[in-house]
Amino acid sequence: GLNFIDLMVRQGNIDNPPKTPLIPGFECSGIVEALGDSVKGFEIGDRVMAFVNYNAWAEVVCTPVEFVYKIPDDMSFSEAAAFPMNFVTAYMMLFEVANLREGMSVLVHSAGGGVGQAVAQLCSTIPNVTVFGTASSFKHEAIKDSVTHLFDRNADYVQEVKRISTDGVDIVLDCLCGENTGKGLSLLKPLGTYILYGSSNMVTGETKSFFSFAKSWWQVEKVNPIKLYEENKVIAGFSLLNLLFKQNRGGLIKGVMDKLLNLYNSKKIKPVVDSLWALEEVKEAMQRIHDRGNIGKLILDVEKAPTPLMANDSTETSEAGEEEEDHEGDNENKERMPFIQ
Repeated sequence: GLNFIDLMVRQGNIDNPPKTPLIPGFECSGIVEALGDSVKGFEIGDRVMAFVNYNAWAEVVCTPVEFVYKIPDDMSFSEAAAFPMNFVTAYMMLFEVANLREGMSVLVHSAGGGVGQAVAQLCSTIPNVTVFGTASSFKHEAIKDSVTHLFDRNADYVQEVKRISTDGVDIVLDCLCGENTGKGLSLLKPLGTYILYGSSNMVTGETKSFFSFAKSWWQVEKVNPIKLYEENKVIAGFSLLNLLFKQNRGGLIKGVMDKLLNLYNSKKIKPVVDSLWALEEVKEAMQRIHDRGNIGKLILDVEKAPTPLMANDSTETSEAGEEEEDHEGDNENKERMPFIQ
């Protein structure tokens, strides 16, 4: 699986980035090839998905058994690689942190992305939950049925939400950070919960820029605990990778995975796969995430051959606000058209 956190790792926009050379990637699916001496519950040949503390983008992956889960019979390997990060993150935020219940309302940014689609599906398992989503306008047709109200990510979504729900919302799920922190807090109802689970606005260019990074942090709302107390609001953070690999909560995550697999087997949720890419195409795949072009999850497939390059003469504006141009004779800027599921 390819996630936005992988872009942040590449640019060094994380705490204590590992030394290079390193193999990126935090989730994968495949077939068990070997077992440790004391491993129980798995056999060679089992179809599994797993969390990995780096090193997932490889043909062979080694990870502790507590991070490995069997794949349901009717789930494909690509769906399995798209499942753990997105759905565990969405479930933990909605049900463990924010205590989603019947009749509540949720605002989720990047509604067309992997986590956004997982949030929308999980909200649909609870009666009368209203989902407000923001996404690029070109995604609206594809995802309009997954949320209750959909807004353009560049529009004034605060006013749009308040026009529909004057009191605001019960839960805000923010993967953007920057100026959206203050906007999210302003939209919370009393006893509402704002959860920061990413900071994609910190990744604003193809290479790391200290000034763009600093600007994004400068826009973050300075939180006053007294104001939270007076307004009866909750502010929280969620990092699945820290929970797994730094805070030793693998057992808790296993319980969540069991619940999610039950929902999958009862056909209430299903991972959305945007596209499959060969390992050699990782640069182009990461650019697609950088430009917020994906609907659902991008997957690196070790068995897939690279897709032939195709010329594209159009000029496209990315969500980062930068124009992506193709120049004649420049193979670096030819568009690859991967297999879309």
